[in-house]
Amino acid sequence: MCRYVLVEGVSDRVALEVLARRRGLDLAADKVVLVSMDGITNLGHFLARYLAADGPPGGVPPAGLYDGAEERVVRRALARAGLDPAPGPAGLEALGFFGCTPDLEDELIRALGPAAVERLVEADGRLRSFRTLQKQPAHRDESLHDQLRQLMSGRSGYKEHYAAVMAEAVPLDRVPRPLDAILAYIRVNR
Repeated sequence: MCRYVLVEGVSDRVALEVLARRRGLDLAADKVVLVSMDGITNLGHFLARYLAADGPPGGVPPAGLYDGAEERVVRRALARAGLDPAPGPAGLEALGFFGCTPDLEDELIRALGPAAVERLVEADGRLRSFRTLQKQPAHRDESLHDQLRQLMSGRSGYKEHYAAVMAEAVPLDRVPRPLDAILAYIRVNR
């Protein structure tokens, strides 16, 4: 029987894979499958699929990671699937669904600090491109934190790449709470 962890996108899956490895979790051996849903609006579809395949009473319901602004969508999909969450984020967490505020990239940038992330961009050979972005009128007055977020979302593949880079660099005692919590949830429910 597999344990499914539903995440909004590829960057979430990549970050969890890196952090799980760093924490000594062998997802494949534990039959934990990280599923990128290509957007939270697909949650209902994936819940129906995996609850039918492995859900109660024959297995453990899927867990998930989502962006904080999508809490309403997650709550509604879980309720429609018969997993009625209690009120508030704690109700979702009791079912194994953890929210990033506002999203994965923001959580990781805060955990590392913008200056450390800028050094990762430099080590990656993309500092010149980043400096060009910083000079653009639309981004000139933004904080370093917001400029870094813009860099990561500006080009195809950057989000996934930097999710892995930041997940590799973040000290294990500073892993953002939602990521730490879902890894703990996986460890307990494998």
